[in-house]
Amino acid sequence: MRGTGDRTTPQAAEAGPGMRPWRFVVAFGTVSLLADFVYEGARSVTGPLLASLGASALVVGVVTGVGEAAALVLRLASGPLTDRTRRFWAWTIAGYTLTVVSVPVLGLAGVLWVASALVIAERVGKAVRSPAKDTLLSHATAATGRGRGFAVHEAMDQVGALIGPLVVAGMLAATGDDYGPALGVLAAPGVAVLALLVWLRHRVPDPAAYEPEPEPTVAVGHVGRARLPRAFWVYAAFTGATLAGFATFGVLSYHLVERHLLPTAAVPVLYAAAMGVDALAALATGWAYDRFGTRTLAVLPVLAAGVPLLAFTDTVALVVAGALLWGAVMGVQESTLRATVADLVPPGRRATAYGLFAAVVGAATLVGGILAGALYARSIPALIVVTLAVQALALVLLAVTRPGRPS
Repeated sequence: MRGTGDRTTPQAAEAGPGMRPWRFVVAFGTVSLLADFVYEGARSVTGPLLASLGASALVVGVVTGVGEAAALVLRLASGPLTDRTRRFWAWTIAGYTLTVVSVPVLGLAGVLWVASALVIAERVGKAVRSPAKDTLLSHATAATGRGRGFAVHEAMDQVGALIGPLVVAGMLAATGDDYGPALGVLAAPGVAVLALLVWLRHRVPDPAAYEPEPEPTVAVGHVGRARLPRAFWVYAAFTGATLAGFATFGVLSYHLVERHLLPTAAVPVLYAAAMGVDALAALATGWAYDRFGTRTLAVLPVLAAGVPLLAFTDTVALVVAGALLWGAVMGVQESTLRATVADLVPPGRRATAYGLFAAVVGAATLVGGILAGALYARSIPALIVVTLAVQALALVLLAVTRPGRPS
């Protein structure tokens, strides 16, 4: 079955997409821009918010690590379900709805366990939507170039990730660090996300028409049983090794506030700057990927290894540099890593592949969050040494396996 829409009619499929591929990428980028306005605004203050409710560094590491793991590991279920049901738009809209509802309520939470649950719920929304969203986007990037298409989407995504933390920072400064109005203001772009998604679903009910390659001859009900390419698993192993040695921003922001290196209101500003670097890194590596292929990925463990060397010092300039480097790693992770999956896996299994890939990434992220929080509480030098060792292992794995890219 070719369609990726929800109950797409034969007439709609024959008519083709309702807009050009690049316009679709930009429209979807606008959805992500608004959504990132919402949830990145909240994530920029997750560490200080949880700390204000009595959380320790370990608790912050666990909550943010579990949150990121939920956003990724749960795709192990949502990916195959999306492929089986073929209701890509429905999964996408449902996931965004959960996220944009959770964030404003988070600002009202006055108890640590409630706030922690809402942080995780917001990330669950990402798990629900991401395999479907990435599959829809992957069809359009078949026409624009995988690296460039995903990179432009990620760059727009990060514009919202830059604006949201700045708005939250301004609200915190104006209200004396009151998280209620600071996060409540994010309800407006959340409504815009849902309105734009409904419009885009109406204009392009079947984005699969962008991609000329035929799907494998696998029946819809049995699509989850087909095997994924070996290259996909090799690539997932490399990615997991890299991210197991990568700390969450929650631990970084905890360090900033607890060591009194920056005031609370300045943390979202730094996060916004990191998101700006994220966008630039996505564009640069996306272009490099389309030209040089998976060799570009060698930059990921190198950048990740440098983060703790800078971010967990007591010198403000070095900590800022480390946070910006953290943003560069996120840019590669959120754009080029996703583009590579689309090149390694055929369309009929792509949502499942994105779900499985995210599960690997999520498990590694959980390890990274817990490891960073636990080692931070005991010994920062030990945290640095362990991170360097893990990233060296990832480089070796990449050199040995050399995950291929289909011609």
